[in-house]
This record gives sequence, structure tokens and C-alpha cells, in this order.
Amino acid sequence: MKQLLNSLLLLLLFNCLSFLANAQANYLKITNYKVYYGWATHYPQDWMIIRQFENEGKSYYLLVNPRTLETKIDEPNFYKVKPMTLAETRVFFKNTPYVRALEKAEKQSASIQDAGIEDGMPQETGINLTADLCPSHRPLDRRIFTDIVKEFQKVERPVPVALSITGVWMHQHPQDLEWLKKMQADHEIYITWINHSYNHRVSAKLPLKENFLLEPGTDINYEVLETEKVMLKNGLLPSIFFRFPGLVSDQQLVYKITGYGLIPIGTDAWLAKGQQSQPGSIVLIHANGNEPVGVNDFIKLIQSKTQAVAKKQWLLYDLRESVDEEFGN
Repeated sequence: MKQLLNSLLLLLLFNCLSFLANAQANYLKITNYKVYYGWATHYPQDWMIIRQFENEGKSYYLLVNPRTLETKIDEPNFYKVKPMTLAETRVFFKNTPYVRALEKAEKQSASIQDAGIEDGMPQETGINLTADLCPSHRPLDRRIFTDIVKEFQKVERPVPVALSITGVWMHQHPQDLEWLKKMQADHEIYITWINHSYNHRVSAKLPLKENFLLEPGTDINYEVLETEKVMLKNGLLPSIFFRFPGLVSDQQLVYKITGYGLIPIGTDAWLAKGQQSQPGSIVLIHANGNEPVGVNDFIKLIQSKTQAVAKKQWLLYDLRESVDEEFGN
């Protein structure tokens, strides 16, 4: 028993040190960033490797805990490692929430809009808030974040929110990005960073089947991996979630995204389009200044729940935990 306790304490210390390193790291000189799959273990925890890269002469992995959907960056020499193909890793981890979520997203891939995981935990009285940061000349709509902190700080701190971020937005809005990072560093919010593509191209003339990431000539490898690299250079930790620009995809594109080990996330409540949230909804608003109607509707929604929030009867949920619970054993 004493030996087991010591092992658990060492694991806790190891994970804490790893978390602190990830939280503070900006990988400014990334090279050889690539998709790489395998099994990595540091007793008693198994991890799945999904990326490999180098930074200033050191090698790193992007790993996912297939049971909690947590991601982290770490050096290979901390682990026993076995390289695998994606198919092999999915068989190895087949009974985990991560692989089950990938499989569900692929089963829901036929629709031209809103493929992937659309809702979280319908048995819960609350929502998963996702806010998109598409390219925009307008500044970040900061009241979303100040209002949720004000409303939830007594019952949830930090307040969980998932942000779908594009590479272009990070380039356009460095001060807004630093503001968000400070809110997270101050433990006011906890952000799950969702890959939303690098360019988020859109045409007002093209039909959906040729629009957004379905536009002919789109380099999916660049759209996915370059966004992750820019996240890491800005000190953000990529999650295993992906949101299609415009929520537009086809079956082939969904399988390309799951081929990167990413879980497509849709919505069942795009507020600006008049869709009402339900218990467990994955709510979509835009925080890039381009959709004030959706933001206003969201603020009205949380204000209408003030008493329920105070009693912890209506909360915001961590997207990773929602998916984990939905697809858990």
C-alpha cells in the first residue's frame, strides 16, 4: 500500500510539473511538425501520441489522454513509446471515450452542415459554451467573458469555455489573444482551444459544396497543422477538437479531419440563427465582433438563469468532460 501511495504521489508531482511547463511554454522555433501516432506510457497512465515536433533542438510529443481527452506537450524520454499507425492506435484504445467520439463523428459525416458531435450531456441542466474566433477586422467581444465570470464566479471558477480559433485571427489580434491568456492565467476562465482552420476562407458566391474548406485547392494539411503550430508559438495548448468553418463539410472531409486524430464539433444551438439551447447543448456564438445578435442572446440567456446558477442548478460545462461523460464506459 505504501509503495502504491508513493507511486501515485510521484505521478501527481510529474503531472503537475508537466502541466506547469505546458502552461508557460511558447514554442517559438518549431520545426518538423508532423502527424505521428503511437502509444506512450508513464506508469500508471497510457497516452496516445498524435503529433511530433522539434523546438530548439529538443523533441516533443503532443499527447492525448484517451479517457479524459486532456492533451499535453511532453518530451519523449519520459515515456516508454511504441510507434503505431492511426488504425492501430484506434484498435489499441478502442474502448475509450476518445475513440468512441471519433467513431460517432464519422457516423454523422454525411450532412453538408453541422457534421460531428452536436450535443454534450442531455441529462445535465446547463450548456457547453463554444465561441468562434473567425478572421475579423473587429476587436474581440470581451463582454462575453467578463459577463460569464461575473455570473458564474461564485459557483464556477475558473469558468469553462471552448474557443474555436483560426490562425488568421491570432495574427490579426495579438492584444486580444494576450487578454484571453491573462484571464486564463488569473484562473477566471479555463479555455479549451479548438482548431478552426488557419484561413477560414469563405465565398459569398460559391455553393456550400465548394465553399469554406470544400473550396477546390484547399490545403487541408496546412489548414490543420499550421493552426496548431501558431497555437503552440502563442503558448496555447491544442485540444483534440476541430470545428469546420461555417460548419460546412462533406464525408470525405470529416474523415480527413479524424485522420488527424481530431474530433469534429458542431452545435445544436447557434443562437444568432434562432436555435434555442437545450439541457446539455453545445451552444455556438461568435466572439470576433461579427455577431452581436448571438452574443446578446447568450447574455440574456445567462441572466435569465441567475437564480439557477446561484443554486448550481444551471452551469457551464467543460467540453472535454461532456464528451468524456457521453462516451465513457
